[in-house]
Amino acid sequence: MRIGIIGTGTVGRTLAAKLVSLGHEVTLGSRTKENAGAAEWARQAGPYGHAGTFADAADFGELVINATAGTVSLQALRLAGADRLAGKVLIDVSNPLVFAPDGEVSLDPVNTDSIGERIQREFPYTAVVKALNTLSAPLMVDPGRVPGAHNLFIAGEDPEAKARVRSLLEQFGWADEVIVDLGGIAAARSTEMLMPFWLNMMRHVGHTDFNYSFKIAE
Repeated sequence: MRIGIIGTGTVGRTLAAKLVSLGHEVTLGSRTKENAGAAEWARQAGPYGHAGTFADAADFGELVINATAGTVSLQALRLAGADRLAGKVLIDVSNPLVFAPDGEVSLDPVNTDSIGERIQREFPYTAVVKALNTLSAPLMVDPGRVPGAHNLFIAGEDPEAKARVRSLLEQFGWADEVIVDLGGIAAARSTEMLMPFWLNMMRHVGHTDFNYSFKIAE
């Protein structure tokens, strides 16, 4: 499958490397074609890896991943172009984290809205699926880093889009039974609000190899 990734940070590069290793062809998109990090990634990735602009990635992908910071996601996706994203599935991995000078973290939007919902409203002809935003980049593509069964959450309005995303997540190693469908895109509010807690847990345990797991009483 051809996949476009919007964003060239750690998350974008980690997902891109995994996808190429699985046989997918990936264009990693940044604001400009001159992005040195994206060009170096493409050079190392081989013939299945390409670098380009946000618009190039959106145009290339049969499926597109938003791996930008949530506070700039809408701007990045506008540069990608609504026409290029129309009719496609967009996996939104972003979180709208706002870091204060004193190190405190807040969210914008929060509680009554989410970045996942804002993307869906602005791009109504794109099927937005929130996924992979509640854990570290290495764990996204290698769930075995944490022993035992642990959960991954998805949310979105389009059942077929969620089925395609679920299939891709299974290629990453996530078993079908641990992928929890929380319903419509409004559920992105809850998964985004997990992130300040996740940051506190990271400080507590001293690393990022942890995740959420729940059991239902019988």
